[in-house]
Amino acid sequence: MFKFLRPQTTVSAHCDLPCGVYDPAQARIEAESVKAICEKYAANEDPEFRTRAILIKEQRSELVKEHLWVLWTDYFKPPHFEKYPQLHELFNKATKLAGGGGGTKATMDVKVAEELLSHIAEIDKIFWETKQG
Repeated sequence: MFKFLRPQTTVSAHCDLPCGVYDPAQARIEAESVKAICEKYAANEDPEFRTRAILIKEQRSELVKEHLWVLWTDYFKPPHFEKYPQLHELFNKATKLAGGGGGTKATMDVKVAEELLSHIAEIDKIFWETKQG
């Protein structure tokens, strides 16, 4: 009776949409902004500038976390984690480096921002390896 409502074609994809919508570059760009803000903060003594810098840096840090979470939860799947067993820990460390409690959201330390960028670079390398296969 309701046979016409049943799907005629079954499709599958390893992510939400056909590939091409995910890219670690989004997280990297925001993390580069965080680093630049930390550098500008250190070079400027104006209290109003510093207050704005902190606010913007915290917003950018939150965006880094969001972009990483999307990759972690929507793009990477069990076969990726099997092939790259360090991937969960890498994402965990990267998102913590973008957050509070010692991450870029809680500090103006350029070295923390550089460490975050280093983790994103590792994720980026693995991401592009998965796109080749």
